[in-house]
Amino acid sequence: MNPANLAQQPTSGAKYFIRGFSLAFTPGIRRFVIIPLVINLMLMGSLILFVLSQLGSWMDSWLSYIPGWLDWLAYLIWPMVAIGLLVVCSYFFSTVANWIAAPFNGLLAEHLEAKLTGQKAPDAGLASVLKDLPRIFKREWQKLWYYLPKALGLLLLMFIPAIGQTVGPVLWFLFSAWMMGIQYCDYPFDNHKVPFLDMKQSLREKRGSTLSFGSLVMLFTMTPVLNLFVMPAAVCGATAMWVDEYRTKHGQY
Repeated sequence: MNPANLAQQPTSGAKYFIRGFSLAFTPGIRRFVIIPLVINLMLMGSLILFVLSQLGSWMDSWLSYIPGWLDWLAYLIWPMVAIGLLVVCSYFFSTVANWIAAPFNGLLAEHLEAKLTGQKAPDAGLASVLKDLPRIFKREWQKLWYYLPKALGLLLLMFIPAIGQTVGPVLWFLFSAWMMGIQYCDYPFDNHKVPFLDMKQSLREKRGSTLSFGSLVMLFTMTPVLNLFVMPAAVCGATAMWVDEYRTKHGQY
């Protein structure tokens, strides 16, 4: 396949994610998808079983915070609370999966970028992966510390009667979509040692594209069966977005 045909046509963030599914099965790339895919299959399968077993009791507990005079709103609030809970659980399991798979996701992004740009593929040996582990996990910690205070604030908001059960799930979804954009776009940025703050600034400059990409990743993560294949597709889509929209800006040619 011609690299020029693989990395072309500027497109929305959401379309990059959809494109990631086909890129993940590009010849020469499939072997780097296997480990992230297996990790995601195991953790997302666990997520489905866990949420299905707990959702009913969580819903009863959450809805108990609604004042009696707003009981008539329960049928409207129920789906919003359910979505909020799914977003929280999906993001948590996705974060764990990404921590475990981070070295392999970075490797996948690195080799896909080489394929998209027509450059020589980097060394894929175990020694190369091990050498980069300290930098990779330092980056994961940076993302976690960026996430935690904002997530805590949103969690406290969820306990405010009525407001928390209506506005809270919407804000959770938007914030989780933003974090999904950061999580997956960070792999190609980090491969080129672009500082975390610089990466965030670049994504903010194209906030709409980042949010549309992250929103679709979030929706697929919340959807049974589809969520099993999210991780490699999101890494590939984010890498294509890096090549098309950010690579030149950060001095990579």
